[in-house]
Amino acid sequence: MLLFNYLCAKALFYIMPNKTNISILGCGWYGSALGKALITDGIRVKGSTTSAAKMDDLTATGIEPYIVNFLPGEEIYNADFFDCDVLWIAIPPKSRSGEGAVFIEKIRGIISAIKQFKIQNVVFISSTGVYADSNHHVNEETDPQPNTEAGRILFEAENLFRAEDSFKTTIIRFAGLIGPGRNPGRFFAGKKDIPNGNAPVNLIHLDDCIGISKAILAKQAFGYLFNACSPGHPAKADFYTHAAVVSGFEKPEFIKELKEWKIVESVNVGPILGYQYEALL
Repeated sequence: MLLFNYLCAKALFYIMPNKTNISILGCGWYGSALGKALITDGIRVKGSTTSAAKMDDLTATGIEPYIVNFLPGEEIYNADFFDCDVLWIAIPPKSRSGEGAVFIEKIRGIISAIKQFKIQNVVFISSTGVYADSNHHVNEETDPQPNTEAGRILFEAENLFRAEDSFKTTIIRFAGLIGPGRNPGRFFAGKKDIPNGNAPVNLIHLDDCIGISKAILAKQAFGYLFNACSPGHPAKADFYTHAAVVSGFEKPEFIKELKEWKIVESVNVGPILGYQYEALL
């Protein structure tokens, strides 16, 4: 049995607004999965890629493919892509590959297009990485004070959307992503002397990412900030060791210590969306 098969899963049915038309800017791991889930619900979905080679892959899922690129000086997009009820923005800053410097300029270009085509509702995918590991519990009311390049870039992008009043933006801060193709059993398999083994984990399964996204549409919850993180926070050593064992990988070895940490919580997901997470373990 897979580690993350949901226990006692309950089906959650959301009634989507009539004739909802969604454009997803960035059909990667999460964006493609969201698109397929929405199409199953009878929603028309347009999706973007920067690579012509991926157009057929999107078509095969039922997503209407478009080449969209907001690289400064090389912008490419079709006006029809921005003819939508909701624009979903799921593009990573890619700071590790050296592309972080142009991310904010991409966001400025996207915001300009949103205003040009008079889109009313936007969802921007951010990360709980905007919160520093400050040895505290954090929620949507916490001042993030990011201390990594990716965190700072994403927080700056969030603030650009918040500054706009011609459209509503909902920001989703996803915790560490796990699910199909991202088996956490592989993350530390066979490694030794891994630091901070007693630190709590902050994770979310792809199914919960999709569930929260659908709930936002169902509730028309635009203009909000949501921390999207499983309420379970086992110790890093316990979680990843168990994940490795049940997946058949070599056990990792952690240093049983507690250094920098945080526990990500939400004061908005429950009251506003009424969403209930499934168990990670």
